[in-house]
Amino acid sequence: MTRPALIGDIGGTNARFALVRPDTFAPYDIQTLPCADYPSLIEAVQEYLGRLGLKGDSAPREACLAFACPIDGDRVKMTNNHWAFSRREVQHTLGLDLFKIINDFTAQALGVPHVEASDLVPVGDGQPAPHSARLVIGPGTGLGVAGVFPGQHAWIPLPAEGGHVTFAPTDEREQNLLRYFQTRYGRVSVERILCGQGLLDLYRAHASLKGANPKYDTPADVTTAATEGDAIAVDTVQRFLKILGDVCGDAALTLGARGGVYLCGGILPRLLDWLPTSRFRAAFADKGRMSAYNAAIPTWVVTAPWTGLLGAAEALHNEEVA
Repeated sequence: MTRPALIGDIGGTNARFALVRPDTFAPYDIQTLPCADYPSLIEAVQEYLGRLGLKGDSAPREACLAFACPIDGDRVKMTNNHWAFSRREVQHTLGLDLFKIINDFTAQALGVPHVEASDLVPVGDGQPAPHSARLVIGPGTGLGVAGVFPGQHAWIPLPAEGGHVTFAPTDEREQNLLRYFQTRYGRVSVERILCGQGLLDLYRAHASLKGANPKYDTPADVTTAATEGDAIAVDTVQRFLKILGDVCGDAALTLGARGGVYLCGGILPRLLDWLPTSRFRAAFADKGRMSAYNAAIPTWVVTAPWTGLLGAAEALHNEEVA
């Protein structure tokens, strides 16, 4: 029997591992291990494989792991946990013939083409143009931005740092919000607003502008309060989605993402009921002489739980991924 390959999607808190069979993209035996429970990546991988009885001659000889940190050279240092390792040492210790490591949002981008249609929730109209770039953008802990392009033989990832472009207000309310954020942070990137902490800061900014004392301390508290009708929380969520529409529309223009825009991350699946009546889609298309161009681009929320693992499976034998 052909050995499976190891794939993984590893963040600051948890390491999610799975297996994949050759020439498929369907992860199985998915398990999540807390990073804090293991001194390093090697021990976590060994624990996962040991639980499945995969040792010695049955252990995987190929692996692709995605990490929530910069990937450059042999040495990898996780941003939000204590793990640090040498790619060569891990490959040798685990007995791997092939070992690829990629950024976690590159994995998200590469995973999007393999997401089932049932895990895509459309927001507005539009039709994807064939053989065109796709934009993948995800507000979560930060704001991930990447692209993916259908090459002749494989999907080509287009890594980017679009979450760090400068926030550009489009009305008087946003001018006031910008001043609030500048007082606290100096330069204001779109990631300062379009992430979990940003949602909470945006709520505090709205409270300040209205002369009210903020009542909530977490992003989840804000979204729950909005659902329950708290006026300032409602304004916050609506403004968050409007600004997201502005940013997605700008990024779609920059990339030429006529293949569609895919909204990933942990925040938006919780706001699905808000999106249809929000200003997201209007802001996405409101681009002056290019409004018709953007209005034709479809946008979806990705609800698939394992997009990063799908991307790691894609990257494993994708010649465009080093």
